[in-house]
Amino acid sequence: MRAPLQVGDFPFPVKYGYCAVGVVDEGPDHLLGQTVFALHPHQNMFTAPVDLVAPVPSGVPARRAILAANMETALNALWDSAVGPSDRVIVVGGGLVGMLVASLAARIPGADVTVVDIDPARAPVAQALGCGFALPDEAPGEADVVFHVSANAAGLACALACAGQEATVVEMSWYGDQDVAAPLGGAFHSRRLRLLSSQVGAVSPGRRPRWTHARRLGAALKLLSDPRLDALITEEVAFRDLPAALPRILAAGAPGLATAVRY
Repeated sequence: MRAPLQVGDFPFPVKYGYCAVGVVDEGPDHLLGQTVFALHPHQNMFTAPVDLVAPVPSGVPARRAILAANMETALNALWDSAVGPSDRVIVVGGGLVGMLVASLAARIPGADVTVVDIDPARAPVAQALGCGFALPDEAPGEADVVFHVSANAAGLACALACAGQEATVVEMSWYGDQDVAAPLGGAFHSRRLRLLSSQVGAVSPGRRPRWTHARRLGAALKLLSDPRLDALITEEVAFRDLPAALPRILAAGAPGLATAVRY
């Protein structure tokens, strides 16, 4: 999971990060003065290879463009899932990536999308994106496609329970080195469920012959033109205040979704 422009190695010291948006001060003429996105660690100024920066479309404000890497993950997952018009879609895990997946699925004609999360405070965000919301014990069933994005074994069990006959469950969670209990007994085989992994490191197989990583990132940036996605950035912190704010932001169970760092 090494970031493209990471410096150093874990545990520390390491310079890490991959959601930077800024204005080009020096470089090729076609990029000078342009707002661009780069998979670069958090800095107020940096030098990056030209092929690793992507121009931000004029209809996408810089603050919203910080969601590009996560939107790319969401887009790849939809490609992996083969979700289609009028499908019943459930997203288990209403964090940033889950909400982006739900927002894209909700744009598919006729799709019925529900976000399932343990935090009822996320219901208004889901509804603003055109999706329903449910707590786990109220989650609907018989879904055509289920996306699991909670990084929790209980969430995976919920996702499998929501799937209809021969449905696809897309596992997007990143567990690191944790062992995760996957409940593959019960109705898993009799319902012929399909459990599929999705990860953004490679372009989805169905698109790979035609799509480069750069083309996919450009598409993700264009998909951020929806102003409703501003609801996913729930806090903004000045760079100078970041050392004091990080322990609170990264604490287990911390409220909110994405935090913007302002330089």
